[in-house]
Amino acid sequence: MTILGSDNYRYEEVSNWVQLPNGWDLGEVVDIAVDRQDHVYIFSRGDHPMMVFEQDGQFIRSWGEGLFTRPHGISIDKDGILYCVDDDGHWIGRFTAEGKLLSSIGTRNQGSLAQSGDPFNRPTKVAFDPKTGDLYIADGYGNARVHKFSADGKHLFSWGDYGTDSGQFNLPHSICTDSEGRVYVADRENHRIQIFDDQGNYLSQLNNMHRPCGLHIADDLVYIGQLLTQLPFNADYPNIGACVSIHDVTGKRLARLGDSRFGEAPGQFIAPHGLAVDSRGNIYIGEVSWTAYGRLLDPPRKVKSFRKLIKIQDS
Repeated sequence: MTILGSDNYRYEEVSNWVQLPNGWDLGEVVDIAVDRQDHVYIFSRGDHPMMVFEQDGQFIRSWGEGLFTRPHGISIDKDGILYCVDDDGHWIGRFTAEGKLLSSIGTRNQGSLAQSGDPFNRPTKVAFDPKTGDLYIADGYGNARVHKFSADGKHLFSWGDYGTDSGQFNLPHSICTDSEGRVYVADRENHRIQIFDDQGNYLSQLNNMHRPCGLHIADDLVYIGQLLTQLPFNADYPNIGACVSIHDVTGKRLARLGDSRFGEAPGQFIAPHGLAVDSRGNIYIGEVSWTAYGRLLDPPRKVKSFRKLIKIQDS
């Protein structure tokens, strides 16, 4: 049994949680979402882009084959509608839980001019204003922007530019809101989480992390997936990314989950790209392990890209 974390934030890593149909695999898991019934939605760059599971890992359904150019982020609104972000396709699809496309934000394969600031060029993730239902969309690979849309899909305004100053971004990779409606942006290559109000005004930031990539807020706990380094000179340094950290909304780190070095063993991470938390506090983690590591091996090989951590409840 592998235990991660400490104090009130201890987790048991579970192997073989997913119960897939014969002959299937998960592919490369880029993001995960959990609905109010604790159904788990795994968004993948494999043969089956969306796979849905019960809380115990039983397979429910799959959908999305042929719909996405390159899956990237998934979010669920208060009504159970899924917002699936296709970064290379430059659009966001609104889907029912069963996979029916309700509407699109942006037009597939018709992106804006790169670095123009206009929606969208390789967007990454959607978040929701808890009071109004308005949307915040991180437009991270081809722009350095956050776009705010009304709940019915009207573009309201945008903010952000390239750089390292407050309110500037070096790859806004993920986005979330807390219970007060503050907007948290994983400014990945600036190694920070920036926090804004609902008008895009800079408030503060969380520091002391490495390449924050996955971002999720539940019960005002901030869960951050941090990537391994891609620089050769510090590739063997310990305590540099390849972990999941848990913070309160003031930025205080409550736990660091993961070994001091990246790897494939239980308790080790490679590239936590997306994560979600269910009603019991269990954490689901998708890792872009092929992109960040497996394809670079000689010979290249598939690497595990999904973990479930079960929260150990206090007795």
